[in-house]
Amino acid sequence: MQAKGTVFKYGDNVDTDVIIPARYLNTQDAKELAMHTMEDIDADYVKKVKPGDIMVGGWNFGCGSSREHAPLVIKTSGASVVIAKSFARIFYRNAINIGLPIMECEEAADAIQAGDTVSVNFDTGRITDETTGQTFQAAPFPEFIQNMIKAGGLMNSIKEKQ
Repeated sequence: MQAKGTVFKYGDNVDTDVIIPARYLNTQDAKELAMHTMEDIDADYVKKVKPGDIMVGGWNFGCGSSREHAPLVIKTSGASVVIAKSFARIFYRNAINIGLPIMECEEAADAIQAGDTVSVNFDTGRITDETTGQTFQAAPFPEFIQNMIKAGGLMNSIKEKQ
């Protein structure tokens, strides 16, 4: 599995209320929710994001509440992967559960800049900043997590096995 796209970069402690403001949680429609992804810190994100683009964050990405809406809107908005220095534990699990690939790599999160073109190989964990030519190594997903992501999340992977 691979991804390639333009980078949207954010800082440390991006919490779930910034990813999807609570004032919009009166609907369960993922597409409607995704129209408000990151709007409190990057009003242009939803206007500029294209399918396959990549989100990069700092430390403790996805901290805050435990709701699955945050990784869901990132995925639904078109982002193919989130790369960060670290993830809040519950965000990490929720992302895998809904099929959003996430990768921890401090060096990549430091070096990659907004607007860079980046490619990610999920099988090897290799992250390449095609703009600068730099490469980084993140831990690749174990096969069972790769299968969950390919299936579109935990529930879909369970349905496939039945």
